[in-house]
Amino acid sequence: MTVSEREPERQSENVSKSAPESRLALVRRARRINRELAVTYPDARAELDFTTPLELLIATVLSAQTTDVRVNQTTPELFVMYPDAQAYAEADPEELEEILRPLGFFRAKARAVIGLGKALVDRYDGEVPGLLKDLVTLPGVGRKTANVVLGNAFGVPGITVDTHFGRLARRLGLTTDEDPVKVEAEVGELFPKKEWTMLSHHLVWHGRRVCLARTPACGACSISHLCPSYGAGETDPDKAAKLVRPAPERSALAGLPLIAPK
Repeated sequence: MTVSEREPERQSENVSKSAPESRLALVRRARRINRELAVTYPDARAELDFTTPLELLIATVLSAQTTDVRVNQTTPELFVMYPDAQAYAEADPEELEEILRPLGFFRAKARAVIGLGKALVDRYDGEVPGLLKDLVTLPGVGRKTANVVLGNAFGVPGITVDTHFGRLARRLGLTTDEDPVKVEAEVGELFPKKEWTMLSHHLVWHGRRVCLARTPACGACSISHLCPSYGAGETDPDKAAKLVRPAPERSALAGLPLIAPK
């Protein structure tokens, strides 16, 4: 059965684009969004491969201006060659650059991870600190990177405001702010702290797969009935399904009951 053939089975639930929403209604809608995305993406997680806090920290720093897929193709060799902070601190720049070349900006990234290794050795005996206030003092580590590491390597809840999270938070009406720090604070107030890390995964996964920057696949969206921006992208279910990325996600999403606003 195609997505369009299921359309008559859908129920509609209006989310007004103009009527004011009470704080309580916003909180309830936000938490329902997270619950429904948990059903849509039961395997949501950090998409960078790692086994230690250091590996995740390095991989996250390297992920700037490239894809997680490309980072994951590069890090197996990197992590064998440089197993600890001391190894990064003492790395030969040219050898490191050659490994990082596929990621782009490889010279700058080599300098960044060498500097990061030195800072970890000098300040924290080569260990990755488990506190936000310490992580953000490291070279090249901002709140986004720190929250990725804390949430996924240390189990400390955090909201990761990358380009996908920020875009979806605004489209969903959870915030109007563009500043990542303010987005983190405003969205965080809507959810229990224990949900912050998985909320981040859910929005990032949805942003990478369905709620795309230029062509959101509104007609293939499992939370369209909760979204005040429904209609910003393709609403025809079958056309929208073709926009979903990556392709394997299309079949998974096609089996979900979708509810489109009228």
